[in-house]
Amino acid sequence: MNAQLRPMALGEILDRTAELYRTHFLLFSGISAIFAGAILLVEILHLGLLALLGYPHIPAHLQWAYAVSLVAQVLAVLMVAGLSVAAFNRVVAWIYLGEKATITAAVSSIFLRVRQYLWLMTIIGFRAWAPLAGLYVALFAILFTVLPKDFLFNPQAAQHTSADPSSLLAAGVGMLIVLPLLLAALVYGVLMSLRYSLAMAACVVEKLPAREAIRRSIALAKGTWGRIFMLGLLVTAIEYILSLILGFPFLLYVFKHLGKPLPLWMLSVEQLAGFLVTTLIGPIYSTGLTLFYYDQRIRKEGFDIEWMMQAAGLSPQTELPAPQNP
Repeated sequence: MNAQLRPMALGEILDRTAELYRTHFLLFSGISAIFAGAILLVEILHLGLLALLGYPHIPAHLQWAYAVSLVAQVLAVLMVAGLSVAAFNRVVAWIYLGEKATITAAVSSIFLRVRQYLWLMTIIGFRAWAPLAGLYVALFAILFTVLPKDFLFNPQAAQHTSADPSSLLAAGVGMLIVLPLLLAALVYGVLMSLRYSLAMAACVVEKLPAREAIRRSIALAKGTWGRIFMLGLLVTAIEYILSLILGFPFLLYVFKHLGKPLPLWMLSVEQLAGFLVTTLIGPIYSTGLTLFYYDQRIRKEGFDIEWMMQAAGLSPQTELPAPQNP
């Protein structure tokens, strides 16, 4: 039996995550670079569309196209990021159980069930974040009632445009209502994300359909939300610090040119910095989630005993071995 198949405290899971990342750095960073490269491609295509629209001075009648492209960009990035989580769930499961893992095998395994993974992410995203998305739409609708139509790419226009006092009052009341709801929706989204945080691992490892994987996550994650939240908080802090270091020149430009949008070449360099951050930080959270998945199965279902019996040939093997490269 794998020596790591035992219940672990939060500190032990973090140590094990760091150990796996360090000892399999090329494997993890290679997988992460593939998905980070796909995200970079989406971002570059979006910048190309901005250039076609006339950025940084996009006409008011074309700003709807910018809004649509922005939504499409966010959805595409989230889907690719979700697939990267699935890939790391698979490769960490192989390593955790002593199987051989390769970049090719990990990425190939994702495309075999890509529709199920995308459907799972869609359900989770809608259940957790639909209220926040709806409130953001309401917030921008309020802003558009009092600000000039081209305020997104010409902030100085707001300084020279007079607004109807009654519209300003209505907008102020609307903001007072929406902002607390936004905070509540954010908290709700985080809590639901913690509730569904082990669904992808269950879907990948146990080959469950989307809704069954969600129910599985609800059962497994119960009682460990706080530990998963601490993992996410730590990874977010690391990502924020690294992004701050790499993005320092952009901050200097923003402070020096307040009210002016970044030029396209600088946005492109910013996306390259984001590619580096995603490549380096991406594996950490996914690795930790997979360890939490197995930790909860050991705590609640005695998975360590089950695996020991399987290794001794006393029960059917439920985990599939890693596919061999041709």
